[in-house]
Amino acid sequence: MELSSTRVVRKPWGKTDLRPWSELGHDGVAVGELWFQRADRQAPEPDLLLKLLFTEEPLSIQVHPDDTFAKAIGLPHGKTEAWYVLSATAEGRVALGLKRTLTPPQLRAAIEDGSIPELVHWQDVSANEALLVPAGTIHAIGAGLVIAEIQQRSDATFRLFDHGRQRELHLDGAVASSVAGPAIVQTAPVRLSEARNVVAQSPYFVMEQIDLAPSSHWEVDALSETWFLVLEGEAAFDLMQVASGEAMFLKGHRATVRTGERGAKGLMAYVASSPVAGLLQSRNGIPMEVMAKRFPELGLDRPPALPRVGSS
Repeated sequence: MELSSTRVVRKPWGKTDLRPWSELGHDGVAVGELWFQRADRQAPEPDLLLKLLFTEEPLSIQVHPDDTFAKAIGLPHGKTEAWYVLSATAEGRVALGLKRTLTPPQLRAAIEDGSIPELVHWQDVSANEALLVPAGTIHAIGAGLVIAEIQQRSDATFRLFDHGRQRELHLDGAVASSVAGPAIVQTAPVRLSEARNVVAQSPYFVMEQIDLAPSSHWEVDALSETWFLVLEGEAAFDLMQVASGEAMFLKGHRATVRTGERGAKGLMAYVASSPVAGLLQSRNGIPMEVMAKRFPELGLDRPPALPRVGSS
């Protein structure tokens, strides 16, 4: 179990003020992404990448390959991802899929003549909305959004259109890896409990929206790789305080989680093809003295320490 480190990724479409999600930046250079990474740089690379995206301008229209195509070009795997919208302006929108099915020659022609923006399917989005983006889906993220993203850990991206930024387009890769038609129908969230709401699931990961009540205690039994991003409030994982904008990495570890007076809201993403019922369990019904005996090193009879300020 680790408190993750944060990598700042500069992008031409990013923002210079990331508040309230992070205090990083403020040097006048646009930040597009914050990547949450293993604190131990010598540790094995995780299967998933958790990040925050900040968009002042629209991103390129792009597509990611699936596992089969990625391996055919020498990459270990493809890139399926999911988005959770944290905030959106009134004009905030994303593109998922095309309005109609195109043949490969038609898609190639639309990329070459620059007409692809008129063929993608744009839709309005709002805060607390989640979207699954399977590999092969042509997609784009518009301006005025803050998005939490979980993805297969891959940089494989083929650009189809870039709003005049003069970056390279990837014609052959885009045509070969795209499912050139409408996107999949999004599934409705599945509520597992008052605290857990499954908002996206794929063969590679599950993403849940988490709402932990004030002054409550829980147990996380993370057999597979698990990321927990705190968005509001604070929580203590064993003895480690986690504030808003910070993320925990767990794998093969069982931890107690205690919330403060404001509770804790966030996202939990983990490697699985379906929700894991026993991953997060309430322990409020277990007497505190029993929990204290089970985890004597945690000092559960003491109130949680105050969260750190400005550490994200």
